[in-house]
Amino acid sequence: MRRPLVLVAAAALLCAGCSSTDAGDHDKAAAASPSSTSSSGPRSAVRAAVAALREDSAGFRQEIELEGEGQVYGLTVTGGFDFAADRGHLAVDLPGGAIDHSDQVFADGKIYISGVQGVGKAWGVLPRVKAQAHYLLRAPLNDPEHVLQQIATMREVSREGEEKVHGVRAVRYRGILDHRTVTLRMAPDVRTKTDQARDILGSDLPVFADAWVDDRGRLVQTRMSANLSGAKVTLTMALSDIGEPVHVTVPKAADTIPVNEVSGILNG
Repeated sequence: MRRPLVLVAAAALLCAGCSSTDAGDHDKAAAASPSSTSSSGPRSAVRAAVAALREDSAGFRQEIELEGEGQVYGLTVTGGFDFAADRGHLAVDLPGGAIDHSDQVFADGKIYISGVQGVGKAWGVLPRVKAQAHYLLRAPLNDPEHVLQQIATMREVSREGEEKVHGVRAVRYRGILDHRTVTLRMAPDVRTKTDQARDILGSDLPVFADAWVDDRGRLVQTRMSANLSGAKVTLTMALSDIGEPVHVTVPKAADTIPVNEVSGILNG
C-alpha cells in the first residue's frame, strides 16, 4: 500500500488543478543551512554564482514540465529581472489553456498580475511577501529569485563536468534539495501534503538540482526536478544578458485592485 499512497500524494503536489488554468517572506538569506558532508568546493562555486547574480540583473526563460495522471503540461515564463533592485517583469504562457497568458510585474515590494479572475481588465496587486507556492517546485507567482534561493541551498553538491549551455561553456554542478528548501514559502495546504508524502516515503522527497556556472563564475542555467512514482516536475531556468538594464513599467494605481491571494497553474 505504501507505493500507491506515495503516488496519490505526489500527483496532488505536482499536478492538482493542472487542467484548470484560472488565474511567505521575501528573504535575501539562504533558505537552509548547507550540508556539513557536502564538498565545499562545488557548493561554494554554486553559492558564489547565485550571490553574484542576486546583486545583478538578467533576462531569463523558465520551462516548466508537469506530468501526472496521464497528462503532460508545459509552461514557459520569460522576462527580465533586476535582482539587486528587486524589480522585474515576466510573461507566463500555457498553450491551449483556458487562460493561456498572464503578465506579472515586480516592483516596490509588490507583484502586479494580469488575468486575475474577478478584477476584469485591471491588474491584481498584492505584497510580494504574501505570494505563496501552490505546487511542488513552483515559485510563488513565478518569482525567479525564489528559484535562486532554492538553488543556493543545494546539498551534497558534485562537479559533473563541462557542458555547452546555449553556446556558453559551463561547469555543471548537481545536488539535492532538502525538505525545508522544497517547502519554502509553500501554501499551508500544499505544505501539509508535502509533509505527508515525506512521512509516507520515510525520507525527504527525491528532489534534484543542477546549476551551470561559466568560466567567469556566472550562473547561466538552473534545473530542479522530481520524479515521484510517475508524477514528474522539472523547472529549467536559462539566464542571459547578465548585467544588462531591465526596464519595468509599473501599472498605474488607478488600474489596480488589491487581492489577497492568487492561485492557478499559471501563477505557481
